[in-house]
Amino acid sequence: MMEGTTYYVSVVGRSVLPDQHSSSYEWVIQATPQEAEHLRGLLQLMQEKEEEAFPGMVFPWPDTPEESVNRAYEEALQRVYQAIYQLGTPETRSVIEQST
Repeated sequence: MMEGTTYYVSVVGRSVLPDQHSSSYEWVIQATPQEAEHLRGLLQLMQEKEEEAFPGMVFPWPDTPEESVNRAYEEALQRVYQAIYQLGTPETRSVIEQST
């Protein structure tokens, strides 16, 4: 079934850590180091898209629909949760299924 190391993921804190006591976390996954690194990359991308969208949220341009400003961030967020679900423990998957 699943193999790999247990990692503790915080979407809020943008972290994927092997030690549950080093930071607060929302999700538990089983991943290889490469999979964990891929998820870190997705979290970083999400952070970048959030920062790009932020000025548009604070100072909306009249000719820029808010949906387009937020779309890249939403897509990045979706990719993060898909990866967390794929790597997630049964408990993690269950919580994600209940919240969608």
